[in-house]
Amino acid sequence: MPDTLIVNAELVNEGRRFHADLRIRGERIDAIAPSLSAREGETVIDAGGRWLLPGVIDAQVHFREPGMEYKGGLDTEPAAAVAGGVTSFLDMPNTRPPTLDNAALEAKYALAAGRSRANYGFYFGASNDNLEAIRRIDPQTTPGLKIFMGASTGNMLVDDPAVLEAMFRDCPTPIITHCEDTPMIESAMAAARAKFGDDIPVDQHPLIRSREACMASTLLARALAQRSGASLHVLHITTAEEIALFDAGPLIDAHGRRKQITAETCVHFLHFARGDYARLGNLIKCNPAVKEASDRAALLRAIAEDRVDVLATDHAPHTLEEKRQPYASAPSGLPLVQDFLVCALQKVADGHFPLEKLVQKICHAPAQRFDIGERGFLREGWFADLVLVDPAGGTDASGAHALAKCGWTPFEGEHFDARVTATFVNGQLAFDGTHLIGAPHGQRLRFARR
Repeated sequence: MPDTLIVNAELVNEGRRFHADLRIRGERIDAIAPSLSAREGETVIDAGGRWLLPGVIDAQVHFREPGMEYKGGLDTEPAAAVAGGVTSFLDMPNTRPPTLDNAALEAKYALAAGRSRANYGFYFGASNDNLEAIRRIDPQTTPGLKIFMGASTGNMLVDDPAVLEAMFRDCPTPIITHCEDTPMIESAMAAARAKFGDDIPVDQHPLIRSREACMASTLLARALAQRSGASLHVLHITTAEEIALFDAGPLIDAHGRRKQITAETCVHFLHFARGDYARLGNLIKCNPAVKEASDRAALLRAIAEDRVDVLATDHAPHTLEEKRQPYASAPSGLPLVQDFLVCALQKVADGHFPLEKLVQKICHAPAQRFDIGERGFLREGWFADLVLVDPAGGTDASGAHALAKCGWTPFEGEHFDARVTATFVNGQLAFDGTHLIGAPHGQRLRFARR
């Protein structure tokens, strides 16, 4: 393929914003310099001062394949991802069948090969009875072990204390946890049924999937990590109380030491709050639940303070028919990956944190936290996963433009200031701001560990 030269861009990388040109040769970034001359046969793109960012790495998605392809697949959801500037994703193991052994993991990689427009990695899953498979994980094949310390699909709730202790002690990869206390949730659900019968209002969701249930489970995960020395990453933090459990400061310090225990939140928790249930109902029903406006404000501060290390989506599509069921029957989860970057950039425009901080949370930190080799940064010799953004281009969120298979967005009718105008994956243009380009050429991610 011909080389590509992007000129007149404002690069945002490693805490800096600077004007430069960037040349792509093959799959990789060949050069970054203040002024690069075009070569014969080279495709030249004039960025016109637009922002050039590393490709976004979404460290938490549910793309539904295998087993739930009517909701989404490893072709449709990566297409939505690249249209939103996401060039790599890490997918969760609660599929059908779940990813509970090496054979299932490799089968899932085979499903994505040649079909995914974005680069892909798959988490290993935990159950009460796959401890030996966990001990045999090859750390180079998966970003980490996902433990549902709360209700999940199928046989993936780990609630045996001895098994949890052993997993934290023996797992050879980072441990990623969904933290909600199931008995507390079940008790709250029973109380809601007693009060409301079969007509539970959806605004009860943050009381049923309560802040106390989140806090109890997060405290347990932290204690297990502290006793065992395990590398722990707690997903989708939703409450101010949980934020206080995590240390402020950079993911990797000046001496190259990485935090042992890290936190993630999701873009919808920075955007929605409990008052939005009246307008959106089950469309914003997710686990853990969208909570109070005060929690949203605390999460925005936590991004700025580096208490939250990673920002992701937890993209989890369901059909509109499923979402239109009564509260108790409607599934939890939102399609978010296509609108992730523009929604997060709106928080920058609104003054909550600087652009450089956002790039750290959605590009650099996921690569650092999960040892993703040669991605997540604008560096010469690294893979050319890039996104070009017009900060004033405007995006009107609409299900009519949604590429996720479910065909809807919780942001319907909202306007975001920024627009993704080009996405490059492994050096090739994958999205031109309007259309998907070419065939899928996402690659299996490699995790730089021994």
